[in-house]
Amino acid sequence: MAPKRRNIKLTISYCGTGYHGWQRQAGHLSVQQVIEEAIERMTGERICLKASGRTDAGVHAIGQVASFRTGSTIPLEGFLKGLNSILPGDIAILRAEDVPWKFHPIADAVSKTYCYHLISSRSPLPLWRKRAWIIDKSLDYRAMKQALAYFVGTRDFSAFRASGSSVKNAVRTVHFCDIEVMTNSLFPPTGGRHFLFTIAANGFLRYMVRNIVGLVVDIGLGRRKVADVVTVLASRDRSMAGPTAPAHGLYLMEVVYDSKPSSLHEDADTGRPGRREILTDKEKADVVDSRTCRAR
Repeated sequence: MAPKRRNIKLTISYCGTGYHGWQRQAGHLSVQQVIEEAIERMTGERICLKASGRTDAGVHAIGQVASFRTGSTIPLEGFLKGLNSILPGDIAILRAEDVPWKFHPIADAVSKTYCYHLISSRSPLPLWRKRAWIIDKSLDYRAMKQALAYFVGTRDFSAFRASGSSVKNAVRTVHFCDIEVMTNSLFPPTGGRHFLFTIAANGFLRYMVRNIVGLVVDIGLGRRKVADVVTVLASRDRSMAGPTAPAHGLYLMEVVYDSKPSSLHEDADTGRPGRREILTDKEKADVVDSRTCRAR
C-alpha cells in the first residue's frame, strides 16, 4: 500500500537581501525557489510550496509559514535537519509540523505581525545598512507613538496600499500598532536611537506597513502633524499618505492560525478558496495558483 500523502508546515527565517522576494520569478532568484529545490532534492518529488504571503525583494522574515504536500515518509526531524544542511546560510527552517490536508497558509491565517527597524544616526552603520532604515536626523518619538495609535481598529486602509492596487476591499483590522525604543544592548551596535515598529492585523495590503511607517516617520521629522493620520485615512487617497519606507527594514515576524482540530489525512482537496473572510486580490490569486504548481 502506498504511503498516505502528508501536508507539512514549515516555519522559516530568512534574510531577504540576496533574493528577489519570496515568490518564484523567471530570471530572478527567490526564497521559494531555493526551498522548493531543496525539498525536491530530498524527496525526489515535484513540490509546490505555498506561503502565508509574498514578501517583496529585500524584506526579511523571522516567522514566514509555508506548506507542501508530499508522499515522502521522511520524519519531521529528518526534514528539519536535512533542509538546513542543504539550504544556504541566509535561509533556515525553524520548525516542521504535520498539519491537516486542507491547511492553507494564507486562507487559514487569522493574523500576521510585522516589525520595522528604524535607526536615527548621524554616522553610517555598515552592519545595519540592509537590515534597517537609517535616517541621519532626529525623530520625535512621542509624536510617532501618538500617531500609531490612530491605526488601531477596523479601518479602510486605501491610502496605505500600493499605488495602482486593484484590491477591492481595503478594510483591515489592526490589533496592535506601536513603537518602542530599543534599550537593550544590541549587536551590532547602532550608534544612534533604534526604533522598533510592531504592527499586528488580520491581514495586510501590499506596502501597507511600509506606507504607515513612511507617514509616521514624516510626523517624527516634523514634516506632518499627528492629526494628519485621521485626514489621510479618511481621504482613502494614496497620494496623501507620503513616502514608502524602504523594504530592507521590514520583517515578517509571526503568522497565527486557528487551532481547530482536523484529520491529518483526507481523500481529496475540496479546493475551497479559503476560510479567512478578507483576502487581498494577490492572496486570492495565491490560493488559486497553489492548487496546482505552475509549470517551471
